[in-house]
Parts: sequence; structure tokens; C-alpha cells
Amino acid sequence: MAQGPATPASSPAKKELVAKVLQHQQQGVEIMARNMLQAPVAQLMQGAGGMLQQMPADKREAAAKAIEADVKKFVEENGPFLRDKAQKLAPSTVGAILEEKFTEDELKQILAWLDSPVSKKFGQLGGEMQKALGDKLLAENGATLDARFKVLQQNVAKHLGVPMPGAASSPAGNKNSPKK
Repeated sequence: MAQGPATPASSPAKKELVAKVLQHQQQGVEIMARNMLQAPVAQLMQGAGGMLQQMPADKREAAAKAIEADVKKFVEENGPFLRDKAQKLAPSTVGAILEEKFTEDELKQILAWLDSPVSKKFGQLGGEMQKALGDKLLAENGATLDARFKVLQQNVAKHLGVPMPGAASSPAGNKNSPKK
């Protein structure tokens, strides 16, 4: 396998710059680890919700509470574990990529941007911008998505040979979305 020219060993100054960039990225690493944990948990809960609807009504609430307790315990135990592991792996993965792909000068520029008031302001607006887009997306497409999700629910119920659950929530989540 042919490779490009070997990259020279990183200087202590470059390693320090990479460490500073990684400090700025710590919250992103934590969010990624949390999302990696929450995605399968959300799938599990969604599947469990469907199965709960098939249980006798008198046993449903107790089962739901037991499942909720188990899931909460799982997240509480494994969230910090996965976060810590991600933080420990970041220098050898993300840090290695930063060392390989950026010069010391480029890392200084990245840090100057990350430390700048404009970058901080932009970062603080991330949630607001995401919410604005999400709200507009649901306002304009929620009714369409709800209708399509109901068809999907009916098809899945038909494939499973079970009655359509009456109170399943839709991905749009807003029954008062404007109709398109």
C-alpha cells in the first residue's frame, strides 16, 4: 500500500495545541456518547410501548413503571461510563487526526476562532437555530408526516396481525399542526 510522505513527529507545542482543541470539543464528545446510548434506548422504549399496548390493561401500568425504572438505571449507570470512555479515546482518535491533518499554525487559527467572542456567540445560538428550523419544519410538514406515520402504523399492525393501537404518538407530536 503506497502512502504519502511520512508526517514528522509532532512537537510538544503541536501536541499542546491539539490538547487545547480537544478541550473545546469535550462537550461535543460528551453529546456524541450520550446520543450513542440514547438512540438504542429510544428504539427499545418505542418497541416496548407497542408491546405494552398488547398487555392486559391491569398489568400495563406496573410493567411500564418497571421498564422505566430499568431504563433509567441503565442510562444512569452507562451514561457516565460511555462518556468517560469517549473522553479517554478522543486524544488517540480525534487528536491523532488533528495532529495529522493540521499544522501548528492551522491549530492556532482554530483555537483563535474557538476562543473568539464570535465563535462563542455562534455556539450559543446553535440550539436556538436548531429549534427554529425544527419548529418551522413541523409547522409546515407535521400534518403530512402525521398522516404518513398513521399509514405506517396501520401497515405494521396489519403485518403483526394485531389491532391498531389507538393512542400511539406520532413523530410530529403535534396534533394541531397546520394542514397542508
